[in-house]
Amino acid sequence: MILRLDHVQVAGPPGCESQARDFYGNLLGLRELTRPVELDGIGGCWFECGSLQLHIGTQQDFLPARKAHPAFRVDSMDQLRAALQSAGHPVIEDRMIPGVDRFFSSDPWGNRLEFIAA
Repeated sequence: MILRLDHVQVAGPPGCESQARDFYGNLLGLRELTRPVELDGIGGCWFECGSLQLHIGTQQDFLPARKAHPAFRVDSMDQLRAALQSAGHPVIEDRMIPGVDRFFSSDPWGNRLEFIAA
């Protein structure tokens, strides 16, 4: 049966690849992966996130995911909070789960993202 989760895909508007590389690659520090050549021409980009992958796919009638979201384990929450805020991204603190240090933000197109202390 199912062995593990392989990747998560979030959508972005057509032409979002440069912003995706800046946000997910430069700001969050994920390493970009080379996609199969068979996917050339359909837009998007892939990133490595630990043993999983994060795929950014383009969608013509794009609407941001405001509830569904990937969650990332983070080793330096204060550093990431500051980096996101400095780049103009919201940081929404959440203390609903006792003992869990986490916050939410969004990517350049409004997709919800969760960040959890390692």
